[in-house]
Amino acid sequence: EGGRTTASIVAFTKEGERLVGSLAKRQAVTNPQRTIQSIKRKMGSSEKIKIDDKNYTPQEISSMILQKLKIDAEAYLGEKISKAVITVPAYFNDAQRQATKDAGKIAGLEVMRIINEPTASALAYGIVKEQDATVLVYDLGGGTFDVSILTLGDGVFEVKSTAGNNHLGGDDFDQRVTDYLLEEFKKKEAIDLRSDPYAMQRLRDASENAKIELSQRQSTNINLPYITQDKSGPKFLNIDLTKAKLEQLIGDLVESTIGPVKQALADAKLEAKDIDHVLLVGGSTRVPLVQDTIKKLLGKEPDKGLNPDECVALGAGIQGAVLTGEAKDIVLLDVTPLTLGIETLGGIATKLIERNTTIPTRKSQIFSTAADGQTSVEIHVVQGERALAKDNFTLGKFQLTGIPPAPRGIPQVEVTFDIDSNGIIHVSAKDLGTGNQQNISIKGDKKLTDEDIKKMMDAAKTFESEDKQKREEIELHNQADTAAFTAEKML
Repeated sequence: EGGRTTASIVAFTKEGERLVGSLAKRQAVTNPQRTIQSIKRKMGSSEKIKIDDKNYTPQEISSMILQKLKIDAEAYLGEKISKAVITVPAYFNDAQRQATKDAGKIAGLEVMRIINEPTASALAYGIVKEQDATVLVYDLGGGTFDVSILTLGDGVFEVKSTAGNNHLGGDDFDQRVTDYLLEEFKKKEAIDLRSDPYAMQRLRDASENAKIELSQRQSTNINLPYITQDKSGPKFLNIDLTKAKLEQLIGDLVESTIGPVKQALADAKLEAKDIDHVLLVGGSTRVPLVQDTIKKLLGKEPDKGLNPDECVALGAGIQGAVLTGEAKDIVLLDVTPLTLGIETLGGIATKLIERNTTIPTRKSQIFSTAADGQTSVEIHVVQGERALAKDNFTLGKFQLTGIPPAPRGIPQVEVTFDIDSNGIIHVSAKDLGTGNQQNISIKGDKKLTDEDIKKMMDAAKTFESEDKQKREEIELHNQADTAAFTAEKML
């Protein structure tokens, strides 16, 4: 297409032709109902995208973008491409990672590895700079935000911590500008443009362009002739937008990135002064308010040595070289973003793998039955930081059956969590007495929303003492119950 990046946009014409990238973006104003943007936010969900009389899954739409990239790369290289390394936001959960892998398969690619975007960026940075350092990667793209802290040294790239928000990015900045333009136009003309898809698409495009212009200028003019019409004739939208007004509109969104940065520092047991370099990734980091905020928070000027739009892809390419043996002196140690565990007696979330554990990893723990004669157990797998299972995100549930009847506490059930290099989780439960084993099948119909993630981290802090008290009460009750049961057996 002549550009260095491809827009993650898919469109269908009235005739059924499929358009991807800049072609899809250019026709969005005249064909908004058949144009799909920000599909990344829907990955891992069961939501369908309806175009005319056909329903598409997020995986299918994502695969169309990957297929376009595959075709373009093949044309440039003059050879077939069959394998790929695909990057995802660090805060993508299991269902979202699996959906991304599926999209690659649909596109005709063998997905060699799924890696986290901030990790890929640091990989690119470390190779280019060739120096030992502690790096904070602040990754603010169109639809997602991640922050990761890594140490680079002797060819080893080790992720110390990661945090973020899957539903915060430049698209939200654009929406704030669009909402402002809608209100200003409504005040002046008494017309609400929200019900007009063509006007809305023009406003979205104008909002994005205004945001980009205000990264270099103090003010810009948004002029959209013939935006709509009423009985009196055609209407024009003509509004001046200043840099100060833009910063007022998006200020709270930028402010909301500070929490995850502080969380990542705390999890890595570091302070701002311990960070050697700050790496900005994603086109949204070009917004001056973003740069000023991170500079003020960390007390250092962000490093601008790499193109923020391209360093993630560069890092993925380097990881591809590592996997194929072309780059031999690089080791990448990534982490899992959220704690994993199972529900145990009294509703407690028993942790098996703590967040920010280096992956791949495997952890087993032995549990038993809670009642006499129990012949099956339900394994409830949860993800999150709260003490009680009900307050965390459910990844899935499955039954282990066929346990021979026995007094409670006698059967031994080994639960194993296995996280592979892609961050995808495999869970099994095995009755050690019979050898009977069941594996979890995590459905891809759930994902962590922005509210889920923020609530999980905030609630973990807010309810820390309350959760601790509840957990202690349940454990005391369980201990007393066990003691009474043991005494009864001895009588």
